[in-house]
Amino acid sequence: MATAPLRKDAERNRERLIQAAQQVFAERGLDVALEAVAKQAGVSIGTLYNRFPTRADLVRATFADRVETVGVLAEHALGLDDPWDGFVYFVQQVSQLQAADRGYNELAGRGGAPTTEQPTEDQLRGYDLMSQIVERARDGGRLRPDFTLEDMAFITWSVTRTIEATAATSPTVWQRHLALILDGLQTPAAHPLPEPPLTRDQLAGIYRNC
Repeated sequence: MATAPLRKDAERNRERLIQAAQQVFAERGLDVALEAVAKQAGVSIGTLYNRFPTRADLVRATFADRVETVGVLAEHALGLDDPWDGFVYFVQQVSQLQAADRGYNELAGRGGAPTTEQPTEDQLRGYDLMSQIVERARDGGRLRPDFTLEDMAFITWSVTRTIEATAATSPTVWQRHLALILDGLQTPAAHPLPEPPLTRDQLAGIYRNC
């Protein structure tokens, strides 16, 4: 059964709430009281809950454009001639998105999506594109051969925490830390690792508990 379209005033309220959430989450993080979002949008908290019954619903709508952006970045990375350059480009650009938005940085550290829902079609597409980026860089010989898609979480967690810890003191130093990580991921620097990578199920469980 098709969902009835929102009335014009309801649609306006929805867009105002998303715009307000983008600003408030960017400045104060995902755990801010939702009353602050309603106040920024100029609506009541009841109106917010009418449009977005849960915090996860609001977060999902607020960052839907970022999911699309990451997909575009991944496609561009896959279009670069050098597979390693594509890998580096993708990681750097996503990290830049995180550094510019506290809310998105927190969301990335939690797996990029509210954990109460199954991944969306766009998110699944993003995972597939990231898998291609990793596989292509490995096959090209520059990315260490034991690096897996699940190891991308290690990069994200590292960048997320660096951004959080240094935002007030040195907001661009994450670029130095990321460069150190990328140097260590190249094949010439590789040594045998003491532990196997996380499985996809293990990683999903970690994100569910974030």
